[in-house]
Amino acid sequence: MEKFVLGVALGMAGGALIVANNCKVRNLVKKNQEEFMQKAEQYIDSKLEKMEGSNN
Repeated sequence: MEKFVLGVALGMAGGALIVANNCKVRNLVKKNQEEFMQKAEQYIDSKLEKMEGSNN
């Protein structure tokens, strides 16, 4: 799952570079990247908490 998240993030970054000439689109892409990364971090954190909880 982590490889998938990293791949998506890198793909989004690549797409952001392609549309970097348009300020509005660049800002929209950056906002969406930040939101996606926050959701991905929350997902990974919840999985780690579940793993730690099951180990105890």
